[in-house]
Amino acid sequence: MSQIAINTSQNVNINFNIASVGERMLAFIIDLLIKVLYAVVAFYVFFNFFDLGYLLNGLDQWSQMAIYIAITFPIYIYPVVLESLMEGQTPGKKLMKIRVVKIDGYQASFGDYLIRWVFRLIDTSFAGVVGLISMIVSKNNQRLGDIASGTAVISLKNTINISHTILENIHEDYIPSFPQVIALSDNDMRIIKDNYTKALRVDDRQIINKLSDKIKGILKLEVDATKMTERQFIHIVIKDYNYYTGKDS
Repeated sequence: MSQIAINTSQNVNINFNIASVGERMLAFIIDLLIKVLYAVVAFYVFFNFFDLGYLLNGLDQWSQMAIYIAITFPIYIYPVVLESLMEGQTPGKKLMKIRVVKIDGYQASFGDYLIRWVFRLIDTSFAGVVGLISMIVSKNNQRLGDIASGTAVISLKNTINISHTILENIHEDYIPSFPQVIALSDNDMRIIKDNYTKALRVDDRQIINKLSDKIKGILKLEVDATKMTERQFIHIVIKDYNYYTGKDS
């Protein structure tokens, strides 16, 4: 399985496994089935329960088309809305354990998902051949939408031990210090822990200080340096996140 080195905001490279073309196609098929199911249920409800067919007979062609578009509108916005709400995943991607991430290490924004969605019109043309060819020939299995938005789809099926994940051992009597950590995402915390672990390994105090300042800035925290070192602060943030999200081992 090929990998991609994502350079984080702390200028540290982290390797992720690239989602294969097969995984992405299966995720696409799962999402397609969900959209087809929605369409079947929606048309059944509108035409059988609300007798929409009778109402449409008295409307002109443009009005009928507008109603059909309104009914199927959730299908069109399905990818961009769910990827935004589910941090780079759709139900299909979640089942296949893959996710959209920014190559520059930052959390993908709504604008990034929107660009991918717009380019989907090109990627899915000719029965999806354009997007398929793009994924096959590109270095990181990227379709045109990924290239344009600076994103890639990674696999979350990494076979790694607990020290390389966001998991931390937490005692039952653990008392958290920073409830603000719930504003962070799993991807944010994974980047924080990876950077922190690497910095500890080589005793890179500069990275630790920058990482600490970054976390404080994002969470708008003021920490008394006389009561807590930068290392202690980051370690507590990681534990607090696991405490509040229930990701204890």
